[in-house]
Amino acid sequence: MNQVSEKKHWDDFWAASQDLENVYGTDERIVSNLTKFVDLRGLSVLEVGAGTGRDAGAIASLGTDVCALDNSEESLNLMHRVGGRRFEIVCGDALDLPFLPESFDVVLHQGLLEHFKNPGELLDENVRVLKKGGVLLVDVPQKYHYYTLAKHILMAFGRWFAGWETEFTVGALRRLIQERGLSIVGIYGHNMFPPIWYRGLRRMLLGIGVRLPMFRREPRIVVGLRRMFRSVVPKRLYLNTAMVIGCVARKP
Repeated sequence: MNQVSEKKHWDDFWAASQDLENVYGTDERIVSNLTKFVDLRGLSVLEVGAGTGRDAGAIASLGTDVCALDNSEESLNLMHRVGGRRFEIVCGDALDLPFLPESFDVVLHQGLLEHFKNPGELLDENVRVLKKGGVLLVDVPQKYHYYTLAKHILMAFGRWFAGWETEFTVGALRRLIQERGLSIVGIYGHNMFPPIWYRGLRRMLLGIGVRLPMFRREPRIVVGLRRMFRSVVPKRLYLNTAMVIGCVARKP
C-alpha cells in the first residue's frame, strides 16, 4: 500500500466536485462547535485545507476576518465561486504556512490531519501562526467506526480517493494536541446524516448516471429516536463510536 496522500489526489477530487449541489458539506458542525467556545466577532481566522470554502464563508458571515488556504488549484477555483469577496483565498503549503508567527486568533481544519504521516508537523505549524490565547479546532475521522474498515479495504486495492489516510482515537487526538502545549477546552463527536455509506453509494452511482436524492427523507420517529439515543448515551461511548471527532484547544 502506497501510504501517501498527494496533491494530485486532491486536484482530481476537487476537479470532479465542481457541482457543489452534489458535494456534501460538514453538517455545520465546525461552526456550531467552534462558537460554543469562542465569540468569533472581530477575530482573525485561518482555515487550513479549506476545500470548497463553505465553512470559511459561514464563519466570515459571523463578522470575522477569514483566510482560507489550500494548495489545490481546483479547490481554489471552488473557493472563488463560493467566497467571492467574503474571505481571503491563499494558495499555500499546510506545512509551511505563508504567515508570520502569531498571526491568527483561530486556526482550524477538518478532513486534513489524517492525511499526514507525521501529524505533529502540521499541528506545530498551526500553533506557530496562532496567537497567544488563540483557539485551535481539529476535526478528524474517529477510529472505531465502520468507515475505518471500508476505507482501509479501498486503500488496499488502491481505490481510495485521497490515496491514503489514517484515523484517531479520542485519546490519541487529545495527546497530540496537548504535546504542543495547548489546553483542551472541548471535544465533540459527530455522526453524519445521511450516513457515510449512503453518501458513498450516491457518489458511485453518479458516476454511472444514476442520481439518488442528496438527502433521504426520514420519518419523524427515526429522527426522534436518534436524538433520544444521543441524549442518554454516555459521552465517552458516543465519542468512541462517532464517525468524526473534533478537539478545541487554547494556546497559553
